[in-house]
Amino acid sequence: MPALTFEDYVRARSDGLVRLACLITRDWEEARDAVQDALVSLYPRWASLDPERADAYVRRSVTNACLVRLRRLRRVRPVADPMLLASAPVVADLGAGFVLADAAWQLCASLPPVQRAAVVLRFYDDLSYAEVARALRCPEATARSHIHRALKALRERERAGDGDE
Repeated sequence: MPALTFEDYVRARSDGLVRLACLITRDWEEARDAVQDALVSLYPRWASLDPERADAYVRRSVTNACLVRLRRLRRVRPVADPMLLASAPVVADLGAGFVLADAAWQLCASLPPVQRAAVVLRFYDDLSYAEVARALRCPEATARSHIHRALKALRERERAGDGDE
C-alpha cells in the first residue's frame, strides 16, 4: 500500500484532528490554530515519517501544539473567563443527553490542560495508556497518574455539584 501524501493525509484526517484539539483547548479557533501549527511543523519531515506510526506522531504533535497554546492563553486570559460564559447561547431544554454532555464538558474544562489532554486521548481517542504516554511524551506511569488524578477530580467535582442542586 503506498504511503499517503501529506496533502491526502491532511484532507482525510484534519476534521478528526480539529475535534481532538477542540476537546483539549475547549475553543474551536484555538483548536484550528493548534492543528495548523502542528501540521506546518510536520510538513518538512513528512517524507521521513514511518507510515505505520504517522497517526501517533501527528496526534502527539497536535496535543503538544494544544498544550503550548493553552500555556500562552493562561498568560493572556483567565481559564474561567466570564465573557465566554455570557456569550454562550441560552437554549431551551434539548434533552437529558445534552444536559449530561454539557455537565461532562464543564467538568473536563476545569481540569489542568495536561490532565484534560490525557483524558481526551484515553477516552475520546480510545488510546491505550502507553499510547497516551507517547502522545504526552511522558512515562506510562505518569500518563496513568494524569488520568487517575483527572478522574478523581472529576468524581469529586461531580459529587460536589450534586449537593448544590
